[in-house]
Amino acid sequence: MDLRDQLKNLFPEHQEKPEPVKEKSNIWLQDDPIICKYEKRKGKPITILEGYTGATSDFKILAKEIKTKLSVGGSFKDDKIIIQGDYRDRIMIMLKEKGFKVKRVGG
Repeated sequence: MDLRDQLKNLFPEHQEKPEPVKEKSNIWLQDDPIICKYEKRKGKPITILEGYTGATSDFKILAKEIKTKLSVGGSFKDDKIIIQGDYRDRIMIMLKEKGFKVKRVGG
């Protein structure tokens, strides 16, 4: 007997609810490439993504996904995603998998 059968024996009137299906975020894809550039501010490397022409809320969602996948800090200011560290290669691969066109600038 597995756990579900045991629970059915204990609670015969309980009805199982179907698990909710998570929806994928529909981020608007654009024709112009997103510019991925590298800078140093106060001696520390940062990666900047700019050039997204869709909704600001979609760009913020994208920023959060990038930060969580890379496990790094960052921010969203002035329609730019600022990531702490030099992660251009990884970010470009992630964006290409999502269907974005990416252009590498600086170094």
